[in-house]
Amino acid sequence: MKVLVIGGGGREHALAWKLAQSPRVTRVYVAPGNGGTALDERLVNVPITDVVALREWAQKEHIALSVVGPEGPLAAGVVDEFRAHGLRVFGPTKAAAQLESSKAFSKAFMQRHGIPTAEYQTFSDPAQAHAYVDAKGAPIVVKADGLAAGKGVVVATTLAEAHEAIDFMLVDNTLGVAHNEGGARVVIEEFLSGEEASFIVLCDGKNVTAMATSQDHKRLQDGDQGPNTGGMGAYSPAPVVTADVHARAMREIILPTIRGMEKDGIAYTGFLYAGLMIDAQGRPKTLEFNCRLGDPETQPLLMRLKSDLFEVLWAATEPGPHGKLDQVELEWDRRIALGVVLAAHGYPLSPRKGDAITGLPAAEPDAVVFHAGTQRDADGTVRVSGGRVLCVTVLADKVKLAQQRAYEVVRGIQFDGMQYRRDIGHRAVR
Repeated sequence: MKVLVIGGGGREHALAWKLAQSPRVTRVYVAPGNGGTALDERLVNVPITDVVALREWAQKEHIALSVVGPEGPLAAGVVDEFRAHGLRVFGPTKAAAQLESSKAFSKAFMQRHGIPTAEYQTFSDPAQAHAYVDAKGAPIVVKADGLAAGKGVVVATTLAEAHEAIDFMLVDNTLGVAHNEGGARVVIEEFLSGEEASFIVLCDGKNVTAMATSQDHKRLQDGDQGPNTGGMGAYSPAPVVTADVHARAMREIILPTIRGMEKDGIAYTGFLYAGLMIDAQGRPKTLEFNCRLGDPETQPLLMRLKSDLFEVLWAATEPGPHGKLDQVELEWDRRIALGVVLAAHGYPLSPRKGDAITGLPAAEPDAVVFHAGTQRDADGTVRVSGGRVLCVTVLADKVKLAQQRAYEVVRGIQFDGMQYRRDIGHRAVR
C-alpha cells in the first residue's frame, strides 16, 4: 500500500522512516519532504503544499493512508479536505486543531471542562495587556494566539521582558505569527514551576492509546538558559512521568479533553500532545496542547517504537463512528532513546540558510540522523534550509551511554554556525 506523510520537518522524516519499515507499505511519499527524505531510496518527495492540489494528487496515486505531521496543514483543514473525498487520513479536523491553532480557544476549553491549567487572561489591546502584567508581576508567560512554529511563547522572568513580548506579538508581530480571525491576540498566564514533560497519545474519536513518555529541552543553551525554541533535543522515557503522574495525566487531562471535545460536537482524531508541568507533589497541569506529534520528541519516540506504525494508524482510521485503536497494543524498546538537535546560525530569531552540511553518516540500527531544515541540491550537496537542521537520534541501554553515542555522531557533522546543546538528557542523569 502507498502512504503519504504531509510535512517537511524532522518529525515527518521520522514518521516516513518508520512507516517505510512496514511489510504492508510499498512506497512512502513525503510532501514536500526535505534533504533527508530525498536521500532515502524508500521515500519519495512530492513538491506540493497546496491542500486541494495534494488531495487531487493523493486520489490520482491511490494513496491508502495519509498522516499529517505539522500544525499548518491541520489548521488549513487538510484532514477535512481529504475526508470529504473519501481518503483515509490520520489527524484532527480544522475545528479540532483549534486546541493548538488558538491558545485562546484552548484555554477557554480547559476552563470550561475543568482541565488543570495556569490562570490566564486574553488580550487584543496592548495597553490592557501591559496593565495586567504590571498588576500580576513577573515571572509571567506571554503567548501569541496563533501559529508561531514553536516560538510564540515567552517565559518572562522580568517585567521588561513581558512588556517587550507583548509589543513583539501585538504591535510589531516580529515573530511572524499566523494570527487567527479577529487579529492579534495574546494569552497571558501565570508562571508554573516544576518539571516539564511531553505526554502524547493517539486518538481515533473515542479510544485513546498513550505513547511512551518523553521530555523536550526548550531553551537554546545548556542548563536551560537562553531563548525559548521549538526544541533543542529530547529523550524517552522521561523519569519525571512516574506511574502515578501517568495515571493522573490520563484521568485529569487527556480523557476529559477527548470527552470534552466530543461533548462540544468536535470528535478528536489524530495525535494529541499535552505539554505538562509537573509540580513537586507530582501534580500535572497543562501548559499547552499540540494537535500533532512533538518535534523533536517524535525522533526518539519512533526509534523506541517496536510496533508496526502503519498497522497502528490503519486501525485508528478504520471507517465508522470511530477507529479500532482499542484493538492495538504498542510495544516499546526498553532502551533509552536520545536526540540532539543541530540548529542553524542565528536560530531561533533569524536562522541563516544555505550553509553546506558535511560529514553526514549512514543510518545504523541504533543511530539515525533525522533531517528537519535541509534541502538537497542537484549536485547532491545537502544545505541548511531552516532553523532546526538535524536531529541526531540514538538508542542505548543507559542515558549516559546514549549521550556519549549521540555526541560522538554530532562531532562528525559540520556546517558553519552550527549550534547545539551539550547537556541533552541532563535531568534523566540527575
